[in-house]
Amino acid sequence: MPATPGPTKAPDPATAPGQAAPSRPAPPREVAVVAFAQSDHTRDTAEVSEAELLLPVLQDALAQAGLRAKEIDFTCSGSSDYLAGRAFSFTMALDSVGAWPPIAESHVEADGAWALYEAWVKLLTGDAETALVYAYGKSSSGEVRDVLTRQLDPYYLAPLWPDSVSLAALQAQALIDAGDTDEAGLAGVASRSRADAAANPHAQLSGPVPHGAYVVRPLRTGDCPPVGDGAAAVVLAAGDTARRLCDRPAWIRGMDHRIEAHGLGVRDLTDSPSTRLAAERAGAFERPVDTAELHAPFTSQEVVLRKALRLDDGVRVNPSGGALAANPMMATGLIRIGEAALRVRRGEARRVLAHATSGPCLQQNLVAVLEGEPR
Repeated sequence: MPATPGPTKAPDPATAPGQAAPSRPAPPREVAVVAFAQSDHTRDTAEVSEAELLLPVLQDALAQAGLRAKEIDFTCSGSSDYLAGRAFSFTMALDSVGAWPPIAESHVEADGAWALYEAWVKLLTGDAETALVYAYGKSSSGEVRDVLTRQLDPYYLAPLWPDSVSLAALQAQALIDAGDTDEAGLAGVASRSRADAAANPHAQLSGPVPHGAYVVRPLRTGDCPPVGDGAAAVVLAAGDTARRLCDRPAWIRGMDHRIEAHGLGVRDLTDSPSTRLAAERAGAFERPVDTAELHAPFTSQEVVLRKALRLDDGVRVNPSGGALAANPMMATGLIRIGEAALRVRRGEARRVLAHATSGPCLQQNLVAVLEGEPR
């Protein structure tokens, strides 16, 4: 974790005269989530552009923090040109941020959780006091199952056009064959997630889950995420600035992301070592967490993540409903961090784990740990 240079030690009597005393690093800078906003996630938003989808979300996040756009030191966004169907599509979405005053801006061609990671590092280094992070996705524009095939190995896998649900079904069958779950267990994950989503006003799906036909065996309709559009935004602030802007900041105690092999054939699909390593480096195993927001678009992936993150039955998983209730691609991971921060800021949880993923079968994973200050 980056840290700013610390103060110099008092002279050590054992140090020879004229010899410089060694320096010690200062504690890492504190960074917190102070605001989170998201759109209502719907099946199709063809009537609005990306900028129009984003604008009310950004205004909501800034209003929560009591900030104006000119008071944001750094802006970072996450999206995908593949979903938008045109190059540099994020530049058009910048209309929602505003053309004046000029901003320090960056963009990642990935889920907004990775944009938040970049902004977090920016604040840790002391280059900024506040940051606005946003992400959006309009999966309704095309056949998202086919679009996601383009992220596969271009020589051996992509020419076969295995879609995202088929690959997730391979992972689910591997879990069943290994004895880690069964179809009834997967249905239980879907039922719990959609029931919890009833309390989430932004969810696309909630309530009872129909048994549903097989999409790709063993995955049924209820085991798969909805296709939909949406956006989210988070405001980060450092140290005393965070305390000034928010009554109960959600402090990011650690964050890390790792990636696994591109080739699915060399991976054990029943496990996620990259998630486990990211969690270890983020400090997730140092003390128990009471809540976890997991980016698990398929029911089978929650099974994998629970094992990798060592989450027992006492940990509440996805009280928001998770990606099974709303899956606006490129924003879903950022929403997991935002929802985790909400639990902390409302006093509903003390220590929360947030997870984001990208790529087929949990290929790349990010883990963040958020805490509130004792009341």
